[in-house]
Amino acid sequence: MAATVDMPRDKWDDIIAVNLTSYFDTMRLLLPQMAARGHGRVINISSVHGIVASVSKAPYVAAKHGVVGLTRVAALEHANIGNRENGGLTINAICPGWVETTLIEPQIQERAALHDGDRDAGVADILREKQPSMRMSKTSDIGELALWLCNKAAHNITGTASPIDGGWSAQ
Repeated sequence: MAATVDMPRDKWDDIIAVNLTSYFDTMRLLLPQMAARGHGRVINISSVHGIVASVSKAPYVAAKHGVVGLTRVAALEHANIGNRENGGLTINAICPGWVETTLIEPQIQERAALHDGDRDAGVADILREKQPSMRMSKTSDIGELALWLCNKAAHNITGTASPIDGGWSAQ
């Protein structure tokens, strides 16, 4: 990424399109059908960057903050749909911190190279900067929260941005 003043406009547009506009388009098309049924679940995957910022990530942080805002607006607009028995229509965001995926492997390898190729030391180096738990999440951790939010017992949980970030956003 680059500093805000150095960010090329086309890169900004691409990141916003993928990381924000796609959520808007999906919800715009699917929410009317869910509302007509009186039931549905929308779980937007945002990021810890939907809650906090980091240097040189303006388009990504703006997009992920936008996902949280869009989630909250849509949740308010649909809060009165359905009932306890059918679970209603809820709209929430999950905001992961570091999650062990192939997407971050290049960053891990860069850090590992600073520690004689020690991958564990590279991971620890990344986590030390922002994630106090010093543990990465697994994709299954994110999935478990998503499944729980789909439960009928979650009928009154709407408009939330739930961090799974090992304390990153608590700082």
